[in-house]
Amino acid sequence: MPTSDSFLRQLSSKEGWESASRRWVGVGGRESCDTAGDWKHVENGMKKRVMVVVDQSSHTKHAMMWALSHVTNRGDILTLLHIASHSSHTFSSSSSHYLATSLASLCKACKPEVEVEALVIQGPIMSTVMSQVKKLEVSVLVLGQKQPSPLLNCLCLKSSSEDFVEKCIQDLECLTIGVRKQSKTVGGYLISTRWHKNFWLLA
Repeated sequence: MPTSDSFLRQLSSKEGWESASRRWVGVGGRESCDTAGDWKHVENGMKKRVMVVVDQSSHTKHAMMWALSHVTNRGDILTLLHIASHSSHTFSSSSSHYLATSLASLCKACKPEVEVEALVIQGPIMSTVMSQVKKLEVSVLVLGQKQPSPLLNCLCLKSSSEDFVEKCIQDLECLTIGVRKQSKTVGGYLISTRWHKNFWLLA
C-alpha cells in the first residue's frame, strides 16, 4: 500500500501540477521532489503557500494535520481559512477568531519551521475559497472530507460538502486535495485529487 510520500511524488510528476501563480511546479520545473518526498525550492528561495479550510469539525482538523505533516516544508506558509456564513452570527463574536488562532497556534507548535497564518472571512464558502486561492496565489488547497452518509450512498446522492470538495478539485487551478481520515480499525487516509478518487494511503 502506498505511503503519503510516494503518492505525493506521483502527484508532483502529473501534468497540470503547476499552480496558477506559477510559483510551484513538479519535477523538471522550478521545484523538484527528492527521494524523501519533500519539495525543494530551487529558484530564488521561493516558498509555497498551502491553504486548509477549517471549522470546528474533526474532519477539517484531520486534513489540517495531514497537510502540516505531509505537504508543508521548512519556510512554507500554511494558511488556515475559516469561513463564517452570512446567515451566522458567529462572525461578529470572538468564537470564529478564537478557533482559527487556536488551530494556528497548534500548527505552529507542531511544526515551528512553517509559517502559519489564520484568516476569518464572512461569505459564501465556494466564492470565498475561490477568491482567496487566487488572491493569495495558493499552491495547494487541502480540504477535509466527512465520512459519507450510508443513506445518501444507498440513494446514489452526494452531500453538499462532497459537492463542494469535488467542485474545488475540478475548477480551481491550484492543486486541490480532499482528505478523509479512515476509521481506527482501517487506518490511513482516503485522498482525492483531479487524478485520483478515494486513493488509500496508510500514513
